[in-house]
Amino acid sequence: MPLDERRDVIPAKNDLEKMPSAFAAEAAPSTQSASTLPPQTHARQRDASVTTAPMLVLYQPDIPQNCGTMLRLCACLGIDAAIIEPAGFPVSDRNFRRAGMDYLDHVSVTRHVSFTAFRDWQTASGRRLVLLSTQAALPYTEFCFQPGDILLVGRESAGVPETVHAQADASIRIPMQPPMRSLNVAVAAAMVLGEALRQCGRFQTGDAPP
Repeated sequence: MPLDERRDVIPAKNDLEKMPSAFAAEAAPSTQSASTLPPQTHARQRDASVTTAPMLVLYQPDIPQNCGTMLRLCACLGIDAAIIEPAGFPVSDRNFRRAGMDYLDHVSVTRHVSFTAFRDWQTASGRRLVLLSTQAALPYTEFCFQPGDILLVGRESAGVPETVHAQADASIRIPMQPPMRSLNVAVAAAMVLGEALRQCGRFQTGDAPP
């Protein structure tokens, strides 16, 4: 996938030694102009003119295996990813590379040094921010996803702070049997991303590669 001024790909294995830490660079602001999408409820109709695929964003990931698994998910589904710094591990972490395998060389990742930097980029892009949260009231199956939605998952250890909750355009949850508290973040991301892609008609059809 070609690079542009705000995207980067996870480096190939031979380039790992050149990078002292994971996801250290801030993404430049998007040059694409778009009007801001208003917060919308699940009952509203999707805008058929928007053709951008959903995007998965990881807030300060701290478990390398989960991060690698989610980036592999994005590579397989043709979805861009973003990581909000700081991450809790270096990109050379072998657990991160083992979970992502060679799929990490096929995913486009936008990196932001802080939530403020990410928020500036997100606002300029005109895309909705949809937070996955166990505290949300609305089940993800009742939410009306739009092409271009940004799906945000929190830290494995602490989720996201209240300030991030307050700035999300929508918050959704995965219903679970009591007294279960939460799913693995990579499993949750796969479930919700799959539903978003289904609603937006983004799943490709045809024979799988050998």
